[in-house]
Amino acid sequence: MKLPFLISVPHAGLEIPPEAQSYCTLTHEDIIKDGDEHAADIYSIQEEVDHYVTTHIARAIVDLNRRTDDRRPDGVIKTHTCWNVPVYHPPLPDPIADQLLENYYHPYHQKLTKKSKDAILGIDCHTMAAYGPPIGPGENLKRPAICLSDGNGLTLPKGWIKHFATFFEETFGFKTAVNDPFKGGYIIQSHYQEIPWLQLEIRRDFFLSNAIKKEKIIQAFRKIFTFIQETSTSSRED
Repeated sequence: MKLPFLISVPHAGLEIPPEAQSYCTLTHEDIIKDGDEHAADIYSIQEEVDHYVTTHIARAIVDLNRRTDDRRPDGVIKTHTCWNVPVYHPPLPDPIADQLLENYYHPYHQKLTKKSKDAILGIDCHTMAAYGPPIGPGENLKRPAICLSDGNGLTLPKGWIKHFATFFEETFGFKTAVNDPFKGGYIIQSHYQEIPWLQLEIRRDFFLSNAIKKEKIIQAFRKIFTFIQETSTSSRED
């Protein structure tokens, strides 16, 4: 049985779209380092869930987990990567930035809205650097193996995230942080009124192999599904 979840993997892409190619100065290594390295492998769980949305476009070009008006250096259309590497020379013209939003950003969010109609939970899936980058929470600080986020209680029913953290700790054997260092980005905070949303961050260093991370994520997701089923049944009986 497939899980009735909507999985979002917004930062696994590595492509520079044609609109930006003549301006972008990043190397392939820069693109990899700014994105969610290994996410395409760790979260390759399309056969396990009903709905799966991802993109081939690099996070360094269009960050799908930012507001459209976030024009910081590491915002929706970046001037610098999270490692403070300049993205463009000459600067990207505003009309090109608008094209990127129209061609890649808005369609992604429209897909999430459409697919949420047949899902009971959305999970926005990421990998994180072992230590905080220069532009990002906790510069140079060691990060936990796993971080779950719900916008400090905004995007999930009350109490759910504590149970979810327990499921991940049982499955992975590592302590799972909640809303630290990440509280949850724009995807979960803009779509939670459609269905409940969880943000998942797995540290991308090899504290476990990618294959084992994938296997354990599926196990944890199945525990989450059982919990939601039991909670729904209990609510109907009450």
